[in-house]
Amino acid sequence: MYVTVNLYSKKQGELNSFLSKFYNTNLEIYESASWEKQYANPIELAEIIGVFIDNIDDYSITMWICLDKNMYIHVNEKNGNEIIKYLYERFPY
Repeated sequence: MYVTVNLYSKKQGELNSFLSKFYNTNLEIYESASWEKQYANPIELAEIIGVFIDNIDDYSITMWICLDKNMYIHVNEKNGNEIIKYLYERFPY
């Protein structure tokens, strides 16, 4: 089972800026308005969610995650910490 994180931005270069800092490299995705990554281990989502929430005021980005087929959750500053807690409760490995 894979879980997915999707990032979207209407501002050109915003995803490149955020993800390049997150991965500590230049990803060169300047033209893209969306980015998606699948994770085999759902707990790995916690890191990118935490960084996203910590920097939510610095970037014009929206985040959606998919933990179950065709069910997407919008991640924001109000629910980010609860989602991280839920990940550790649901996938305790």
